[in-house]
Amino acid sequence: MSFSRGWAVVISTALVTAPVAPLALGASVHRSNAVSSSSSSHKLTHSKHRPSRRARGQQAIDPDRVTQIQQALIREHYLSGDANGKWDSTTQAAIQKYQSDNGWQTKLLPDSRAIKKLGLGPDYSSAINAKDGNFVPPSPASSIPSTQAAGFAQASGVH
Repeated sequence: MSFSRGWAVVISTALVTAPVAPLALGASVHRSNAVSSSSSSHKLTHSKHRPSRRARGQQAIDPDRVTQIQQALIREHYLSGDANGKWDSTTQAAIQKYQSDNGWQTKLLPDSRAIKKLGLGPDYSSAINAKDGNFVPPSPASSIPSTQAAGFAQASGVH
């Protein structure tokens, strides 16, 4: 009886470890389905091409904005001729020279400080704190007339 019990242990151990052994050894296990069809088979395809990266942010300067920058550079004598709305090498060289003369970076794109100094910065004319805006001053802290308040202060002896 001990002989058959020994074989039972060996066989049960083999049955338990058999499905796990190839995974532990780094081999792959292929399991096939009882129903074989082309729709049930899965194939991994690897593309040699990486997905194209989508460009983010502003890709080009609007031609109307280029015209404004060119007109300002012409006014400041950094560009000659007429503004054509094209961000060409002449315009790029002019903005680089303008930015360099002011001690700013000389990248191909206009620096925000250069845009402001050229008079092309944001328009805050309609802001609530703008001069001649629609700002309504707050009401005074006290509704007592100032002459009456002065009389109260004099009568109380506090100056």
